[in-house]
Order: sequence, then C-alpha cells, then structure tokens
Amino acid sequence: MQETILILDFGSQYTQLIARRVRELNVYCEIHPFNKIPEITPWIKGVILSGSPFSVRDKNAPYPDLSQIRSKVPLLAVCYGAQYLAQTSGGEVMPSKIREYGRANLGFIDITNLLMKGLSQGSQVWMSHGDTILHKPDHFKVIASTADVDIAGFQVEGEPTWGIQFHPEVYHSTEGAVLLKNFIVGICGCHQDWTPASFIESTVAELKAQLGNDQVLLGLSGGVDSSVAAVLLHKAIGRNLHCIFVDNGLLRKDEFARVLDSYQHMGLNVKGVDAAERFLEALHGISEPEQKRKAIGKTFIDVFDHEAHLISDVKWLAQGTIYPDVIESVSVNGPSATIKSHHNVGGLPDYMKLKVVEPLKSLFKDEVRRVGTTLGIDPDILNRHPFPGPGLGIRILGEITREKIRILQEADAIFIDGLKSSGLYKEVWQAAVILLPVKSVGVMGDERTYEYVVALRAVGSTDGMTADWSHLPYDFLAKVSNDIINKVKGVNRVVYDISSKPPATIEWE
Repeated sequence: MQETILILDFGSQYTQLIARRVRELNVYCEIHPFNKIPEITPWIKGVILSGSPFSVRDKNAPYPDLSQIRSKVPLLAVCYGAQYLAQTSGGEVMPSKIREYGRANLGFIDITNLLMKGLSQGSQVWMSHGDTILHKPDHFKVIASTADVDIAGFQVEGEPTWGIQFHPEVYHSTEGAVLLKNFIVGICGCHQDWTPASFIESTVAELKAQLGNDQVLLGLSGGVDSSVAAVLLHKAIGRNLHCIFVDNGLLRKDEFARVLDSYQHMGLNVKGVDAAERFLEALHGISEPEQKRKAIGKTFIDVFDHEAHLISDVKWLAQGTIYPDVIESVSVNGPSATIKSHHNVGGLPDYMKLKVVEPLKSLFKDEVRRVGTTLGIDPDILNRHPFPGPGLGIRILGEITREKIRILQEADAIFIDGLKSSGLYKEVWQAAVILLPVKSVGVMGDERTYEYVVALRAVGSTDGMTADWSHLPYDFLAKVSNDIINKVKGVNRVVYDISSKPPATIEWE
C-alpha cells in the first residue's frame, strides 16, 4: 500500500492546490469530501483540513466528525479548518473587525515548533478569511501571529494537531512549501517515494491482479491520457487489451489517419472505426450543450458496445479518466453540483455488461505526462494539448452540420499549425477555435459578405482546474486571423477570447 495524506475538502477554491503541493513533495494524497471520510488505515500518515467559503458560525457550515482522526494521526487544519477546531474545542470564532485578505507577514513565529521549523521572521503568507479566532481554547498554544491576527497558527497541546489561519498552498505564501514539508515529511514521516516509476510499478501490479486474464476494451483518442492508460494496461495484460479509435466525425482535420499512424510503432492492439455518420445522425437537430454531450457520449458507448461484441469475452471498459475529471464531478455538499458533465466520469448503462477500469484516475495532467515520459511514450503525444472527448461537437455552438464541421476543422488547423510553426504551441496549455452561432457583415473585394464568426481560445494552466488566457503576440494573432478569413470559406471575422477560468470555463460548452 502507498503512504497517503488525506485532504478533507470543505469546498475551498484552493483544495486542489493543497493536493498539488503535497504531490510535488513526491507524496501521494487524496481529496475526499468532509462528509465522506474514508477509514483511517495505517497507510494514512496525516490529514489536512481545507479552507471553506463557509463561516463556522453559519447554520449549514460543514461540521465533520473528527473522532477517528484527532490524536490518532497528525492533523493540519487550514483557515476554516483551524477555525472549526477552535470553535468546537471551547474557543470562540467571530467576524473580524478588519477582514484580512491577501498578503500578510508573520510577526511572531515559534521556530521551536515542528511545524514552523525553518520559517523566516516576517515570512509572507496569504490570508483569505472574514472570521478570526477571538479566543483560543486553553490547551491551544499560539505558534504564529501577524499584525492583525493574534492566533495565526496554533498547536493543540498533548496531540499532533495544528491549525493555521493562512494558506500555505498558494504561491504568495513564500515559505508555504517549507511549512507543508515540515508537516508531511517531518511530522507525518512520509518517505517521499511516490514517483512516476513507483506509480508505474504499483499500478501495473494492481492492474494484473484486478484484470487477470480478462479482455479489456479501451477507447483511444490520440491524446495524453488515453495513450498513457493504454501503455500501462498493455504492460499489465498485453494483447488482452483491445484499443478502439473511433472517428466520430468531430475530430481535427486529418486526425483519424494521423492518430492511427502514431500508434503503429507502440505495439498496441489498435482498431480504427469510422462512425462519423452515426454520430452526425445522433446529433441532428440538437443545439443545447448538455444534450450534445449526452448524445455524443451515448453514441460512443453504443459504438464500443458493438465493438465489444466482436471480441470474445470482453469484461472491462478502460478509460483515461484523470483526477480533475473526478474532482469537478463531485461536490462536498452531497449530490454532484456539476458545472458540466465529463465524458469519462459516471456509470455505464445497464445493457452494457462491462466493468470500468481507470488506471489514471488519481493523477493530475502534468503527472500523467511525467508517467508517460518514464514509459517512453513519444513526446509528440505527451505534449499534445488536451482535446475534449466530444471533440469539435462542443466547439460548434448550436446545431452541428457537415458544413460547420468543415469550417471549424479548417480554421482550427490554421490556428494549431500556426502555433507550432511559430514556436508557441508549447507555451500554451490548450488552444481551440470556436465556431459561434452568429454571422456578421464583411467586405471581400467589392462584395458584401454575411458569414460566420470564429473565436480563438488559448489558455495557460497546470491541470485545467484554473486557467489564464494566453497573451499571444499581436502579429501572430493578426496573421492567423488573416489566414482564416482568406482561406476558410464561410468565415469573415475572427475574435480572441480573453476570459480566464474561473469565471469562464476553458471550453465554451
């Protein structure tokens, strides 16, 4: 079993950052909703409580039962978590007279405390709270203060429990990594041995045990996630893995042939299936985004179900689901408060008698790439931008037609090829062209035109949980715009999307 840090999520926007910082220390961690605490096994070396948009004084504030955690494993409570410990242990949490949000400095640090070891006097931290711990319980010892917050950090005397009012996981807490390492390595005793090589070794062993001699069906996309999942499964079960690459008619220009060619030398058992007409029929007359996703997802399953019946005794469907897919599809408030459905998350219909195996569901995107590098997968595949499962179907706003697909494929090819030839492709995390459901008046030569508008979208991100729009050079954008308008029949206007996530999403649908 793998040493694990358990992160209990109270709904903070920073919870995923905590996980990333723990993983950067080569220590495995898992995020679980505060109301679904897993069994505390010997492999759980410590627990971190996240922040929250709630106040501990709110009527519906998260109030977990920590009786199986307190005094049994080291506990670090961040922001809301620290206030929760204080409030439920005999202290008093009240609204702050001065709301502390942003940079602050630790004026007092107890450097003799294990959590604070190595922190500098005046160390900058990031605060984000409207409440403060006004009175601490008698058995809480203050280990850090700022000019405005007397109880910025504490330890519960007689137990391995700490609380901090600031967020060590964010970039602006300049020594946050030191504090987290103090907790995870120094206090919890984790060995920092969770590496790509160790993940591969343990995952292949688990897959062998889980799958045995069973036949497995995997839908390949040509992207990072499904490719890494395929190679991991191939190492575990060899020719018992049957990879299917489906042309849904919504791929990028010439992508079907290119993707099949890229797998030729990887030793995988791959079959290409042309199902474009079937998908277009399923999408006929549908404009609403979620209905399109569901229609595409259902058709994929129908195609896989048909292909599964052509293979003797298939028992499993493998998917390239990764951790952000799982996180975004689970709410800490019970039933999923999903922003949009993920094609890789959820159960299969009753008629499809296949179990699901997801070898990457615990990894962030950059971790998938590191595993792929260790596996020796072609960098062209590993460095490929994320591409949504529904493909261009969610980049054509409104109803999908063959003509709209042609327009978008040609415009997309100009944008992506331009990024690559200009050396900008690796500077961008994800790029796309969106075909808008509006037309605008233009002039070409002496003629009036009334044609479509496309939006260019390029963002920088680490794992897709948050994203900032990319500041591409104006001369590059001008050239791409000119090329699309001149070369793509049906487009006379190009715009650039400068929205970040949040509040926008990366894809438009």
